[in-house]
Amino acid sequence: MEEREDNTMYKVVVNHEEQYSIWPADRENALGWNDAGKQGTKAECLEYIKEVWTDMRPLSLRKRMEEAQQRGE
Repeated sequence: MEEREDNTMYKVVVNHEEQYSIWPADRENALGWNDAGKQGTKAECLEYIKEVWTDMRPLSLRKRMEEAQQRGE
């Protein structure tokens, strides 16, 4: 099967755990996801995510680990 070129415009979205994804720009965001301020081709959006999402741990886990470290655990 021949692969079609993806001409879809995407936007980068982020959830409350600071996890990133892409979403078609012309669609309403899925519940719990907000615009992260970047739109473009799939490749452009994925490159943006690669640059900004440097810690893959969910926000809640990062906070728990930081609190444990401060307590000396």
